[in-house]
Amino acid sequence: MSEPRFYVTAPIPDPGLPMLRAAGSVEMPDVAPDPAALRRACESGDYDVIIAQVRNPFDADLLRTARIRGISNFAVGYDNIDVAAATANAVMVGNTPDVLTDATADIAVLLMLAVGRRAVEADTFVRTGHFSGWRPDMFLGRDISGATLGLAGFGRIGRATARRALGFGMRVLFSPRPPGDRHVGDDELGEFAGRVRQVGWAELVGSSDYLSLHVPLTAETRHLVNAEVLRAMKSTAVLINTARGPVVDEDALVAALKAGEIAGAGLDVYEHEPQLAAGLAEVPNTVLLPHIGSATVSVRAEMARLCAENAIAMARGVVPPHPVNPEAWRS
Repeated sequence: MSEPRFYVTAPIPDPGLPMLRAAGSVEMPDVAPDPAALRRACESGDYDVIIAQVRNPFDADLLRTARIRGISNFAVGYDNIDVAAATANAVMVGNTPDVLTDATADIAVLLMLAVGRRAVEADTFVRTGHFSGWRPDMFLGRDISGATLGLAGFGRIGRATARRALGFGMRVLFSPRPPGDRHVGDDELGEFAGRVRQVGWAELVGSSDYLSLHVPLTAETRHLVNAEVLRAMKSTAVLINTARGPVVDEDALVAALKAGEIAGAGLDVYEHEPQLAAGLAEVPNTVLLPHIGSATVSVRAEMARLCAENAIAMARGVVPPHPVNPEAWRS
């Protein structure tokens, strides 16, 4: 078998690159490839596996002409890849699951606290020399303890967020698969049985003081939070998104924030990332983070290890440890 050949669209942390270099040859462009450059790399026949980022799009047209064995996505999500088209063209896809649950849940809680207690506004106030002493009316915010948290989605990250919220004394509601529904029994709830309550999507939207999104991006969840949903939220409510940007209609969110339809928003992801919807950066009642949900040293290192393991296996013609579409090589 010839030496495995890897194309890395952007640097990944240790131990990822050393693992790839030990297994085969690695090419990494000086500048992250645009879609045209990515297509050329995929069509060239020079590489077995592409090590990709979520910002690298692999649509059906590209995958139809790709001469690669696999795509190892440096992410848990893979909505940047047309998986059905990859499968149809015998391109295996791998991801890095189960590593960023706690880190992302921490960011969700951080955003709740930061928006609710106006932490960024207050920090800027001090840094710009405006703090002249304590005042009883200065930067009054909203409580976390005793507030109602609504979780849209109740998978690993949603559950980890619930665990933290209960520690803050929050009342936790959840809707497992909005906008649809399915019943979740006590056996499945496990440690959360009797501690959280399942409600329908409409009730979740209308009852939450903090509405936190933990759903994958699918056709059903794109613009799950739209103008109608924002109008149905409490005027005192805060929206939190650590899932995927297009789950929220960002233009509608800006309009709702400006109109006072909701009290604030904390975002780590954006609809047209890295671009923001017009006016979002100027709205004061927001906290905007640069997609850092998984950004801890230990989590990113583990993601890099899993990503490299997937890529090495695929280059050798072996189903990777974490396949998205294991049927790709059986079709």
